[in-house]
Amino acid sequence: MSEEWIKTCGVDDIEPEDVLRFDHGERTFAIYRSTDGKFFATDGLCTHQNVHLAGGFVMDNLIECPKHNGRFDFMTGKAKGAPVCVDLKTYPTKVEAGAVFICLG
Repeated sequence: MSEEWIKTCGVDDIEPEDVLRFDHGERTFAIYRSTDGKFFATDGLCTHQNVHLAGGFVMDNLIECPKHNGRFDFMTGKAKGAPVCVDLKTYPTKVEAGAVFICLG
């Protein structure tokens, strides 16, 4: 299977300790920027009730779902706080020429 890298946004489109929604085809993703300037990507919907995580609150390496305050570690996808108990899928990222890319396969 070949790697499919998709351009999501510019590096300046996301502030440190923030999240951005990215839609591609029928799928939605959340792109994060950590406090040290690294980029991460997960599925965009909370595994609890399909609410988009881009509306949530980012602190350190956690994203908090805006609906029921469940938390995920956006670096690993691990569920970290009730009511979420199913992990998020994560995707590799890279930065090239001032743009953030995610790998979908």
